[in-house]
Amino acid sequence: MSDKVPMTVIGAQRLREELQRLKSVERPAVIEAIAEARAKGDLSENAEYDAAKEQQAFIEGRIREVEDFLARAQIIDPKTLNTGGKIVFAATVDLEDADGKEVTYQIVGDAEADIKENKISISSPIARALIGKHEGDLVEVRAPAGAREYTILAVRYE
Repeated sequence: MSDKVPMTVIGAQRLREELQRLKSVERPAVIEAIAEARAKGDLSENAEYDAAKEQQAFIEGRIREVEDFLARAQIIDPKTLNTGGKIVFAATVDLEDADGKEVTYQIVGDAEADIKENKISISSPIARALIGKHEGDLVEVRAPAGAREYTILAVRYE
């Protein structure tokens, strides 16, 4: 795939840090674990060796995945955007649902989405519903759990 993927400056930095850790800490540690398991002899019934090889495959796969994300990243700095108050990628949006419950989301790229940090993917139903809207708008989000309505309380770029 050669398609560009949108990513925030912070998201790209986190991926670079993860890649550095994978290459400089985790990869050497798993290579050492494989060497130690090999030294114990018969590999056919060596659970430590099998576990280390599985971990190595996971680490190498993740390294390739992160390198691919970074190679295709279109890094967008939300502080430089002039949107006229319109919600676009990297916006942080304060919402209120019909029950009066408030929630804040930042719209980010797929690689950096993390609902625990209130970072939602640009391709999620809620982000797609918010894109192009303004503060004060009422938005209906059609999600697998059903339709929900939100009022946009504030839009900012941090």
